[in-house]
Amino acid sequence: MFIDTHCHLENENFSADRAEVLSRAKVAGVERIINFGSTFESSVAVVELAKNFSELFAGVGIHPEEIDCFDEKTCTRLSALAAEKKVLTVGEIGLDYHWEKDSERRLRQQKIFIEQLDLARQMNLPVCVHDREAHGDTLKILRAEGKNLRGVLHCYSGSLEIAREIFKLGWMIGVDGPLTFKNSAKLPEIFLSAPRDMILIETDAPYLAPVPHRGKRNEPAFVVEVAKKLAEIRGETLEEVAAYTAANAKNLYGIF
Repeated sequence: MFIDTHCHLENENFSADRAEVLSRAKVAGVERIINFGSTFESSVAVVELAKNFSELFAGVGIHPEEIDCFDEKTCTRLSALAAEKKVLTVGEIGLDYHWEKDSERRLRQQKIFIEQLDLARQMNLPVCVHDREAHGDTLKILRAEGKNLRGVLHCYSGSLEIAREIFKLGWMIGVDGPLTFKNSAKLPEIFLSAPRDMILIETDAPYLAPVPHRGKRNEPAFVVEVAKKLAEIRGETLEEVAAYTAANAKNLYGIF
């Protein structure tokens, strides 16, 4: 069994054929899928989808690119969503400095990230973190504000050294389509050395489709291609990768 631990099936790219996408995932052996919100509205949408499809679970949170929709009532509203039965995690939350260059707005991202980490602590839920070109600040915040929390750095893009520090905190890293790209650079070394119990496989669908689907819309069935590449790099069988990454997902998220 494969578990796609990160996607966005509420996205309009799936409006016309969502049920068919889920059917293809099942044929490929993807039995469970975690669908993440990035705004309050999309968080509501992923919770509703989880109610309608048995294989879907949900994460709720405000993405760092969406901080303008965050106000003093947002965490209270998110906490009500997070109490829903099939909500497994707070996310996708974190920091993104790729698009945001303004120092004050970066500080606002950090503030909102910390507030949502506190929400996860209050709800006793793990966390899914988005970290793009903000590795130092992400690690600093997790060390200071992530105590007694568990989680994953989704679509990991930091260094091997940062990864080792993340593992010391007991947090996992997620691997996606970029591992299959020719210009994947440091990712093979990072995931070769990563402990088995610290790795999750993801698609981030509809984004970052792996080879041989690169350039197309991504979907959960393609997580198998990520697993194949991971198995090749680590000298493991596909069955081994499927087994331990599914076990890791169940351990972190309590997927049933």
